[in-house]
Amino acid sequence: MSAALCAGALNKLPEEDKPAFAHSKNGMMAILLAGNIAAVALLFSAAYGFNKLDWWIPLLCVFVTFPIAHYVVIQQLFGDVKGLFVMSPLALVSLPVLYLYW
Repeated sequence: MSAALCAGALNKLPEEDKPAFAHSKNGMMAILLAGNIAAVALLFSAAYGFNKLDWWIPLLCVFVTFPIAHYVVIQQLFGDVKGLFVMSPLALVSLPVLYLYW
């Protein structure tokens, strides 16, 4: 979901503040696609957590631990562009892992 938040922040930037690759239509489409895939990965992982674990573990991760980790660590350390490029591959890797262990 961190990649989705970074993609949303990049999408909301004024046109002159966007990175160079985001000025083209394909660049913005890639940003939106990465954000949507990351959001789907979060939904699947939350569903897996509710199904296989206790209900409070995914609830705690999604609403308490994740926002703190994103805003305090990832956004401050990487920024929006690097955060998107670091977290998107992790979200993509999590989808087959969720499928295999579900």
